[in-house]
Amino acid sequence: MALCLVSSADHSSSTPSRMRCQELRQFGQKLVRRRLLEPTNDSKSPTAPLNTLKLVAFGVASTLGAGVYILVGEVAMFIAGPAIIISFLVAAVSSVLSGLCYAEFGTQVSWTGSAYLYSYISMGELWAFITAWNLILSYVIGTGSVARAWSIAFDSLIGNHIFQALEGTFSPYMPYYLAKYPDFLALSLVLLLTGVLVLGVRESVLVGKISTGINLLVLSFIILSGFIKGDLHNWKLTEQDYTLNTSESSDIYSLGPLGSGGFVPFNYDGILHGAALCFYSFVGFDDIVTKGEEAPNPHRSIPISIMSTVFICFLAYFGVSATLTLMVPYYQIQPDSPFPQAFLHVGWGPARYVVAVGILCFLLYRLQSSLFPVPQVIQEMAEDGLLFRGLARTHARTKTPIMATVSSGILAGIMALLFEFSNLVDLMSIGHLLVYSLVAFFVLVLRYQPDCNLSKNEKIEDKIQMMPLVKENPLDSEPEAGSSKTLKSLWLPVSTTPTQKSAQIVYGCAFLLVLLLTIPSLILAQWPSQVFSGDPVLTTVAVLLLLLTTGVMIIIWRQPQDPSPLPFRVPALPLLPLVSIFVNIYLMMQITSGTWAIFGIWNVVGKWLSGIKGLLE
Repeated sequence: MALCLVSSADHSSSTPSRMRCQELRQFGQKLVRRRLLEPTNDSKSPTAPLNTLKLVAFGVASTLGAGVYILVGEVAMFIAGPAIIISFLVAAVSSVLSGLCYAEFGTQVSWTGSAYLYSYISMGELWAFITAWNLILSYVIGTGSVARAWSIAFDSLIGNHIFQALEGTFSPYMPYYLAKYPDFLALSLVLLLTGVLVLGVRESVLVGKISTGINLLVLSFIILSGFIKGDLHNWKLTEQDYTLNTSESSDIYSLGPLGSGGFVPFNYDGILHGAALCFYSFVGFDDIVTKGEEAPNPHRSIPISIMSTVFICFLAYFGVSATLTLMVPYYQIQPDSPFPQAFLHVGWGPARYVVAVGILCFLLYRLQSSLFPVPQVIQEMAEDGLLFRGLARTHARTKTPIMATVSSGILAGIMALLFEFSNLVDLMSIGHLLVYSLVAFFVLVLRYQPDCNLSKNEKIEDKIQMMPLVKENPLDSEPEAGSSKTLKSLWLPVSTTPTQKSAQIVYGCAFLLVLLLTIPSLILAQWPSQVFSGDPVLTTVAVLLLLLTTGVMIIIWRQPQDPSPLPFRVPALPLLPLVSIFVNIYLMMQITSGTWAIFGIWNVVGKWLSGIKGLLE
């Protein structure tokens, strides 16, 4: 009888622990569940109106934005000087590496339309939420930054009257981590745009072509004018020039810092910090992937279009940054309105009004087009259950996702109201750098998964199936012979095709490599001079990390890849995705600590909202 009571007590005490284990297992399965791919019967032949040239034009129109007119002035004046052209080169290289990874998944499942859906199909719910949540941040910040840039350009055109009035009223009451004054004009623009989107207005192709044409004309005029009125001496400025300009300057704005003068006044650190900010200017090339369904030959046209877009945009950024620093000494640049003030500096006063009006017209279109993707991502997440399902509600007549549009518009308006343009640029850069790193990680891991060719199906079924990330394989049902066999499989896999074990090895090694790449990125960002001067401790750490990274990368390289044919494959796997991840992480380390704090708060809020949604449902 006593034995029965003890046994019953033991059973009752173990029941809660079993329930907790079961709940934990169900939670883990939910995190890795993936969207189900099912072929559907569709007799309609897909249309393909976009050739490579049209894709390149679309990519250039999506990429050239506020960075080419506003950001270049601030980076050149305070951060990189004339070496801003090198900063743009580093940012372009990072974009090319990320673009190749985007091209593989864009041609693999060309109809998904976003990194969110691709990560949901291929990696699972947790990765999809992280990707989409940071995409929302980047798009919202992009809208806020363009609105702030338009407000700055307009205020400069009318004599900075708005700035002077608002700064004098609000500046003493604004915290140091916010803007000097709330930008009510930028807020009004975003709210007006949100109202237009709620009414169901769609982006006009004709307006986009006209805006892009105006943009190219303005850029061409700026570059040609710079080569006519530029002076190479402005790339070789000394302390004597700075002293002379200080004594003779009658400008209404103060001079910026001299640094060490010359072409690279702020040294290596300035170039890399500038590259992290200049990366903002290349955001938008990934929009080409969303047009993969309309391309006749996506496996060829998408990679070529992405590379061509990055190259053309780099030439544009190289031209305008070289022009600006040749026309005006970098410490005399007006960061809020660099090009109109540059024409005033060289004696072409009337030209500044033409340039300013062209810039305002283009930025107004960019403001309109930058908010379009946000409601779509929010609606997709809500429909999949990753956000509150009420956000997916659409208007009966216009079919517009009202709640998603209003919420994203309000958030973008608050960002434009309270934050400086440079802070918004930092936030947008860090969000996109993270997403691009995740895409490179996905490409690396999925190539070694068993039968992960996602291009077999042409359509997507709107439902979710509980699927593990790594599929079961008959070879893995056999018992292991011990740790020696496991270690041997790291170098000599037992199968020529991916198995569950080889996939798990790659998955674990990829996570380890991200950690190993993060450490040297942090060291190089915090102590660059000590590393390159031969500090024994840091040199030893760097050599050990390099050896570990090489060894882990070789282990991944030895594992079998999925033999299924892909429309486009990233070359030099696993090296190229890892280089892309390293460059992206390194640029992220150049971002200020305050931006990292805001970025962390954003992701914590996302996790909190996800948890609240789970409790309510």
